[in-house]
Amino acid sequence: MNQLSFQYLDNTLYCEKVALADIARRCGTPCFVYCQAEILSRFQAYRAGFGDTPHQICYAVKANSNLSILRLLAEQGAGFDIVSGGELFR
Repeated sequence: MNQLSFQYLDNTLYCEKVALADIARRCGTPCFVYCQAEILSRFQAYRAGFGDTPHQICYAVKANSNLSILRLLAEQGAGFDIVSGGELFR
């Protein structure tokens, strides 16, 4: 896990230097918090595994259709695996 991903400081859990308690107060609970650094780190590690072999990595939209995550992965060159018109629309 990336050093900045999720960590405790003074008994408070942080994600990328943002206190999760602050997010919970602002957004309510339950809420989902994603770590951009961790997503990018794992995507890059997966991509590096192919070395020089030609490839296309496609993310399964059904796994998580959060537009911010899809945009982040698209910016990294990911393709997308879709199974419905709704997923294509996203």
